[in-house]
Amino acid sequence: MTTPLWKFSFIVPYEAADAFSDALEAAIWPEALSISTLEAEPGSSPLVKTASDWNEVEAHGRWRVEALYDERPDEAALRVLLAAPEGATGAKADNLRIEPLPDADWVAKSLEGLAPVRAGRFFVFGRHDADKVPAACIPIEVEANQAFGTGHHATTAGCLEYISELIDERPPVHALDIGTGTGLLAIALAKATRRAVLASDIDPVAVEVARANAQANGVGPWVTAVTAAGFDHPALAARAPYDLIVANILARPLVRLAPAFGRHLAAGGTLILSGLLGTQENMVTSAMTMQGLRLVSRKPKGDWVTLRMRG
Repeated sequence: MTTPLWKFSFIVPYEAADAFSDALEAAIWPEALSISTLEAEPGSSPLVKTASDWNEVEAHGRWRVEALYDERPDEAALRVLLAAPEGATGAKADNLRIEPLPDADWVAKSLEGLAPVRAGRFFVFGRHDADKVPAACIPIEVEANQAFGTGHHATTAGCLEYISELIDERPPVHALDIGTGTGLLAIALAKATRRAVLASDIDPVAVEVARANAQANGVGPWVTAVTAAGFDHPALAARAPYDLIVANILARPLVRLAPAFGRHLAAGGTLILSGLLGTQENMVTSAMTMQGLRLVSRKPKGDWVTLRMRG
């Protein structure tokens, strides 16, 4: 059975996007099914930090606010809703559009967008694709959730491929996953080595998701997930030095953590870095080189790149 949906969208300055999305979310009528904000013109503005040191956005540019409704929303009512944030921020909502989305089974469509991923010896899938798991692989079941990391993004796939190669060469004994998200990389390491893996994330929700995913994949006893910003947790210091550290976060946080990587990585250990664009590669590599780390190889995937370094 299909359900027609309607999309209401407009463009505002980045600084005002939250105020507009909050106004739509708080509205009792028309009541939105979901609200999202995204760059209207990606790449046109500089990256800046948000309230979290781990996230950056394309700021001072134009952002699109989109809301989904299960029936056509009343345009006059929407304009009344927008009047309050317009008055509060001084920003005007431009390019207002109300349009029907193609009639479709949106549950099925969302599952299509999360097709299984093969990366090295790993096969990452959602529950809806459990019947597609091939025999000669290490299966990892991860559902799209409140944390980053389902294997579909180029950065996660690059990390999985490097982990697969490393396991074939020399399985790590002491491994750390910084910015674990869903716990996918830590689970991959635990499944492949059957050894303890420490994982951390600044987001406590992600930590809970990682723990649940580890249990669901049968490696709960091997994966320890803690809430920490960078290396700011006693558990991380207690298990150092590591012969493998994986960090799939963002370029500038990677640069800030460079000294900590140098301190916590064992001599001859491997550091896998991702979450950076190709245009940011030199910046990240230079920061690591200053800590005595050496670039071994790189995996470009589209606009993104994953780096393998050695201590």
